[in-house]
Amino acid sequence: MSRDRLRYPLFPLKSIQSSISFAFSCLILVAIVSTSLISYQLSVKAVEKNAQGYIEEIIKQVNTNIQSYVDNMENISLLAMTNKDVKYYISDNNFIDSEGLRTYEKRISDLFQAILYTRKDIANIMVFGYNGRFVSDRRITPLNPNAKLKEQSWYADARAAGGKSVISAPHVQNIIKNEYRWVVSLSRELKSTDGITAEGVFLVDLNLNVINDLASNINLGQKGYVFIVDDKGNIVYHPQQQLINSNLRTELIPEVTAAKSGTSFIADDEEGKRIYSVQNTNFGWKIVGVAYTDELIASKASLRNSILLYALCGLAVSLVISIWLSHRFSKPIKDLQADMKLVERGNFDIQTEIGQMNEIGQLGRTFNMMVGRIKTLMQEIIQNQETKRKSELQLLQAQINPHFLYNTLDSIVWMAEQKQHEEVVLMTSALAKLFRASITKDKELIPIRIEAEHIKNYLLIQKMRYDSQLDYEIDFADEIMGYKTLKILLQPFVENAIYHGIRHNPEKGFITVRGRKHSDHIAFEVEDNGQGMTPEQLHRLLLPYEEDNRNKGIGVRNVNERIQLYFGHEYSVQIRSELEVGTCVTIRIPILD
Repeated sequence: MSRDRLRYPLFPLKSIQSSISFAFSCLILVAIVSTSLISYQLSVKAVEKNAQGYIEEIIKQVNTNIQSYVDNMENISLLAMTNKDVKYYISDNNFIDSEGLRTYEKRISDLFQAILYTRKDIANIMVFGYNGRFVSDRRITPLNPNAKLKEQSWYADARAAGGKSVISAPHVQNIIKNEYRWVVSLSRELKSTDGITAEGVFLVDLNLNVINDLASNINLGQKGYVFIVDDKGNIVYHPQQQLINSNLRTELIPEVTAAKSGTSFIADDEEGKRIYSVQNTNFGWKIVGVAYTDELIASKASLRNSILLYALCGLAVSLVISIWLSHRFSKPIKDLQADMKLVERGNFDIQTEIGQMNEIGQLGRTFNMMVGRIKTLMQEIIQNQETKRKSELQLLQAQINPHFLYNTLDSIVWMAEQKQHEEVVLMTSALAKLFRASITKDKELIPIRIEAEHIKNYLLIQKMRYDSQLDYEIDFADEIMGYKTLKILLQPFVENAIYHGIRHNPEKGFITVRGRKHSDHIAFEVEDNGQGMTPEQLHRLLLPYEEDNRNKGIGVRNVNERIQLYFGHEYSVQIRSELEVGTCVTIRIPILD
């Protein structure tokens, strides 16, 4: 039954796109005006606590960025530690000749150059072996004769750390002749394969400009800034580094070093009231953010934060209204989608509900017309096909093999000439009953006892024709005789057993026809000891007529199609056959009273 009915539209616009645009334009306008009017009514409030949390989050992010940067440098040191060329080069190995040393130096130098090619923030990569060997990212690296390697702080700290990475304070790297770069060094002692013996020190010099970029781009107000100190209180980075070095400016280094990670403290002196937020890295540095409260609590900032707060409230109300509106607008689409899924599952009795006559309403109306038309066409096709199929099957089942009829009549004539009157009467009576079962106008389903009588008459005629070549047995359980089956169900298989399995067999043939009841079906079996079939013949036996048109009249595949047409595809014909052994056909039908 159709559920089409008209409703009063929410908006007087026929286009759903116009309705949505109009609705949400009004909603946004109301939200912005309401938020602005409320915001101007607020007074300036202190935001020190919020500012403090804001600064902490920013410093956490800076800490994360710097930590990630240093971790990347440590990964480079791990690459050197695990590289077999580096290990072999700095190991206590005296079997490498000068040519071999140059080969190893070239491979290691190429590795370091490849790293520098992708990382412009690295100044130098070097390895100093305790065996006196040295290699860097350059093919030729003259060391500064005036710089004592063991007196370098990064070298001594790496040896003291016992395999852990050490980050130095900013310093001028003078280990290379005629080069003096302001860097931060990451050094690490390299161990042998056993993990115990120390064999050298790995060094990566980092340009300070990367750290400067990470820290200098942080916005903490016009006067706020970020600076970094190491675990000894030395300033690694400060935006006013020159003033710090000239003692023209100082920082609260003792308070910073004493502060725990993730905490803040407030300083109030001649420079003004400032908030210090401290975050510790896992390699000893402290990231410190400094913000001036007089900037954070300005009227402009208070107004901005107030607008943000009430905008969030307005947004919440807007979301509620938006959800309701979107539900109102999308409900017809969802209903149409649900109805389409029902049609997809095969339910063509559905009619989608039509609301207002916009694009969705027109689509729903078209959908209903389409479903109705499809349903009508499918019913016509199904009815035509079923009628055609039944007509074809009824025509096929009504056909009598002319060769069988001719041979049977010829046998009757021969027996009459031989004065075998009883045999003539018996065969004629059996043939008459066989005709009566074929041309009857009764229903398609008959009791199994009638089918058993039919197959008995058929085998009786064949037995009289092939007396010395054929014997048979009919074994039907008494409990199934009252159930229903398709008429002329077994004759095609008995006929195949005689003409294709036994007639040309030099030995006497034997056919057994059985009928048994199982838990959920009745099974008939037609078994013979004839010639059997090859797998190819067995496969071709059940091919459709379009694929193999050599079969005519009532055949095996006709019976299979009749069974599936009347009872469904779960019931069918199964054939087992072995060449020179015989064939067994099993027919499964439902239990019908």
